[in-house]
Amino acid sequence: MRHNLSTAILACLPLSFAASAQMMDLPEPVRAPTGAQMVMKAVGVGELAYECRAKAGDAASFEWAFVGPTAKLMDSSMSKEVGKYYAGPTWESTDGSKITGKQVAVAPAAPGNIPLQLVKAEPAMGNGAMTGITYIQRVNTKGGVAPPDSCTASSVGTKKMVPYQADYVFYKG
Repeated sequence: MRHNLSTAILACLPLSFAASAQMMDLPEPVRAPTGAQMVMKAVGVGELAYECRAKAGDAASFEWAFVGPTAKLMDSSMSKEVGKYYAGPTWESTDGSKITGKQVAVAPAAPGNIPLQLVKAEPAMGNGAMTGITYIQRVNTKGGVAPPDSCTASSVGTKKMVPYQADYVFYKG
C-alpha cells in the first residue's frame, strides 16, 4: 500500500512538470542542492494564520505575525488529496509518513504572494511517500501574505486566516 501511494503521487507528475522542474529558473537561494532528485510534487491549498502582535523590540508598534499553515496537499490535477501540511512545518502523506523541516532560504515571489522557500527535511516519521525526502521547495505561490487590515494595540491577539496555494516539490539526495 505504501509503495502504491508513492507511485500514485509520482504518477501525478505531468512529464512537462518533471522535465521543467529540474530547469526552473528559480532564484539561487531556493534551488535544490546539486545532486538532489525531484521525486514528487503536491499542490498545497489552504490558509495561513496570522495574529496581530507587538513588534519584537518595539512594544509601541504592531504587525501581523505568521502563526502557521493549514492546507490539503493535492495531486497535480487537484482531483485527489495526497496529504496535508500544517504547523511544524509538517508535510504528512495519506499513508501516515511525515516530515518536518527547517527553512534554509526564501526568495521573493510576485507581489501579493508569499515568498518562494527551500526547506531542509528532518528524517521521516513512518515509512511511505515521505521516507528519504531531504528537501522541499515551495514554488508557484498564490496569496497568503499578511492581512491588509490594520494591526493596532486594540487588535492585539486578533487572528486572521488568509487563503493561499503553492506547489511543494519534494527531493531526495
